[in-house]
Amino acid sequence: MSTRARVFSVLALVGLLAWAGFGNFFDRAQREASALIPDNALRLGLDLRGGAHVVLGPDLEASVTNELARIDGVLTDRFETDGITAVRTIVSGQELRIQPSAQSDADKIRTLLDEDFGVLQVNEESGSAGAPTQFRATLLADEADAVRERAIQQVLEVLRRRINDPQTGIAESVVTRQGESRVLVQIPGVDRVPEGIVKTTGLLEFKIVKGYAETPELLREQFTTAGLPEGTEIAVERDAPVGDEVEGPVIGAYLLNEVADITGEHLVDAYSRFDQQMQEWQVSFVWSDAGSKIFAALTEANINQPLAVLLDGDVVTAPTIRGRISRQGQITGGYSQQGAAELAIILRAGSLPIDITIEEERTIGPALGQDSIDRGLRASLAGLLVIMVFVAVYYKLSGVYAGIGLIANLVMLFGLMSLFEATLTLPGIAGLVLTVGMAVDANVIIFERIREELRAGRAPRAAIAAGFQKARAAILDANVTTLFTAIILFQFGTGPIKGFAVTLSVGILTSVFAALVITRLLYEWKPGQANVTELSI
Repeated sequence: MSTRARVFSVLALVGLLAWAGFGNFFDRAQREASALIPDNALRLGLDLRGGAHVVLGPDLEASVTNELARIDGVLTDRFETDGITAVRTIVSGQELRIQPSAQSDADKIRTLLDEDFGVLQVNEESGSAGAPTQFRATLLADEADAVRERAIQQVLEVLRRRINDPQTGIAESVVTRQGESRVLVQIPGVDRVPEGIVKTTGLLEFKIVKGYAETPELLREQFTTAGLPEGTEIAVERDAPVGDEVEGPVIGAYLLNEVADITGEHLVDAYSRFDQQMQEWQVSFVWSDAGSKIFAALTEANINQPLAVLLDGDVVTAPTIRGRISRQGQITGGYSQQGAAELAIILRAGSLPIDITIEEERTIGPALGQDSIDRGLRASLAGLLVIMVFVAVYYKLSGVYAGIGLIANLVMLFGLMSLFEATLTLPGIAGLVLTVGMAVDANVIIFERIREELRAGRAPRAAIAAGFQKARAAILDANVTTLFTAIILFQFGTGPIKGFAVTLSVGILTSVFAALVITRLLYEWKPGQANVTELSI
């Protein structure tokens, strides 16, 4: 490629990135008139733009109760395996009660608990008048703490997936632990956190409908003689809430099995879409391989039967099965666009293990952020000016080339961050200032190598070529190690730390390009002649 072609290519690249990076300074109508200018320019983080600040309180004690319920299920299976049939188990709060009907069974239970359930602290109560021994079991303190820790870590992971989901348009949010039992959520650019995203547990279940009535009372009247069939329960479907109502009115009651035929744990994807035929928003879901087999067998065996879709215990919809369904399905329920999008996010991210309450919610204004932006920009421009003056004085015309490279570096940095919709935070501004300071290092290495070649007696053009060749390896080594550090910060950091890592990473790439490509092209422009005898360096 000729020098002219390379110059044109670099100018086109820098120009396009300048257009992308500073497109937010154009009038809205002008930006919409051109597809080349992005609608979303560089986004600002919570500390610069303001946003929502929420403190959540997970019900960690419920995680202990859930663990005891899980152990209860394992115990029940072991009782059946060992022939212990006349026994009653009750989970109450943080205690598991085991009530055998015969003392011989009590002896077997004692041995079973001692040998295979070491996580339980078991207390025995002697029955009166020859009644068998009763057992009261609780989790050991260390095990209970471990259960609570697992629960809050799962809450953090699920909330991060929900809040940072691409469909919400919320990025670079902070979801972190506050103290031992609280979760802090900070989302830039919004007045409030969508309540459904943080409070909906998200337990999705599918159950074949055994009976239906308009209200739970009418449904129970169908079973007044013997009561509800064993192993069944009643779930209700609600209409959308009106006004300030917390829940909408009941519009249907369904008799369902207590145990779900299939749950949302087998989902691999969920997304909202608008059904043109039905003219409504719906949520489509995709099963895993194992889930598709279960769902296919379920729908094939119950054609023309209604299938209830439940979210957190309430029926969302109950369509009639018209044929075998395996890989994909839809959930309808009169959703708005936002409601369908939020449900899809919840299903994709998985269910929360415990309930969550909002303990504190406030809006952070952007006034401090604007002051931080102004100070950061002034610091960046001041640093840029000082560096440009210094290198111009010290390295003469070569220093001017370095200054041009620094300006191009900043233009490309903002352009790339805008194109990839990165978020600028206050630590990100610190990364920007650091990039300005570090960017000149590569030029200094190149210039000193050129000086060495000139002192060795080489002609200016040969000295330039040798200087760039010898400096390239040192520049790449130094910047690659810094880039690895920035990638690690991005991988394991959250919120503002990621903002710093993003700015630093992009700055490293643009500064290396500016030094090795743009500065080199400037040298080819002047001195570009083969017979040049002096070099301003």
